[in-house]
Amino acid sequence: MDSTKYIYWQDQGLWLGYLQDYPDYWTQGQSLEDLESHLRDLYQDLTSGEIPGVRKLAELSLR
Repeated sequence: MDSTKYIYWQDQGLWLGYLQDYPDYWTQGQSLEDLESHLRDLYQDLTSGEIPGVRKLAELSLR
């Protein structure tokens, strides 16, 4: 995968964020670039299969 969406915000001098597909797993950084680096590492950890029971966001069609 070449890209993925993430949600981020700044709070008390830190940048916080999580991957849109994995909303239960947050990380932080000292700058936006640092946060993005941590999000890349988090993505690798979550998609490697080495962490059991990873929760993921999905969309359900009601029709």
